[in-house]
Amino acid sequence: MKSAAILAFGASEDVLTTRQRGKRPPSGTPALAAEPAQADRFSKARSARSASMLEDYTELIADLIAASGEARTTDIARRMGVAHPTASKTIARLKREGLARAQPYRGIFLTEAGAAMAKAVRQRHRLVVDLLLAVGAPREAAEADAEGIEHYVSAATLRAFEAFLRSHGER
Repeated sequence: MKSAAILAFGASEDVLTTRQRGKRPPSGTPALAAEPAQADRFSKARSARSASMLEDYTELIADLIAASGEARTTDIARRMGVAHPTASKTIARLKREGLARAQPYRGIFLTEAGAAMAKAVRQRHRLVVDLLLAVGAPREAAEADAEGIEHYVSAATLRAFEAFLRSHGER
């Protein structure tokens, strides 16, 4: 019996059948990575997913402070497109992680570590946007796509992006 999830991703019956029998998949089908390497990739993706929310919040808080002198939970929730309790919960996590502090009736402020995180995220975002624009992506798509890519791209890949842009006179 075929798995609907596997077939939904385009695996052919031949690939599915040969994999079930423990044989090599037909040519053109990518081979699986070694288990430790694949586990490491998934672990890095899970870690990036966990950190991405904190990175987005620190970047937004820095932007709000730069634009209006303060970052209020209400403004953060609205700009993140989440409910006020969701923003409050994430801000509490930022405080626990030493990335932000709050002052009564004054809003949310970043610690040195939070400001450093926001700066690093902003730099990664700009680099990814610049690369996407250099390969022909429309600006709006590049900005939107960079919001996801910036959290998952490795330092080695970022260096390659930078080298590519420099070699093409884009930086």
